[in-house]
Amino acid sequence: MSEDAVIEAPTGRDRLEQIHDIIRERICMLDYPPGEKLSEAALAEEFGMSRTPLRRVLARLEDEGLLQSVHGVGTIVTDVDLDELAQVYRLRMELMVLVTSLDPVALTPERIEEFRVLNARAEALRQEPSPRAFAALDRDMFLQLLKLTENRPLRDASERLYFRTARIWLQAITASDIDLENEAEIYCRETADILTALRSDNLDAIGHMRRAHISMSFARMR
Repeated sequence: MSEDAVIEAPTGRDRLEQIHDIIRERICMLDYPPGEKLSEAALAEEFGMSRTPLRRVLARLEDEGLLQSVHGVGTIVTDVDLDELAQVYRLRMELMVLVTSLDPVALTPERIEEFRVLNARAEALRQEPSPRAFAALDRDMFLQLLKLTENRPLRDASERLYFRTARIWLQAITASDIDLENEAEIYCRETADILTALRSDNLDAIGHMRRAHISMSFARMR
């Protein structure tokens, strides 16, 4: 999301939502790494706003587990607890099956086309693997999959848990011997399978495929 979009947001609420998404993106992409202290003054100046509404955004990110307010220190980017991570991943696996079975949306050619574009991005990633591009693709795939259900509470819970753990993959891929080319190959096959299932109107298969992907990804990271 560009910062121009924040300036042009139609309402104050939309503007705060977009600022939230920008800061969350920076945390998940490790632009703000674990342990970094965020400056309220610098952020308020960057986004052209007072500290009061900014603090509402930071409080929301703290509630989501991405920031921590430390008395006498300030607002710090949290790290990911591995024990908690395992529990969150297990819950995400089960929620993904619900996303494709509870209050499903009607599939349209436009919606299927959005997944075709994601599959094309996966093909490009396979040719030129990049940790950051990989993380961005997985984020966009996740958000697109959430649109397959009309159940708002389910979407909100799934999104919250995803972003709570999203950065762990990027941390792992840059700090270990995980084979990025192999990961990109696996992901490319998965996006192709998802696209095939969509064209066959088989949402149930997508949920189980994604569940397996989350399980195997976590096992490889560990």
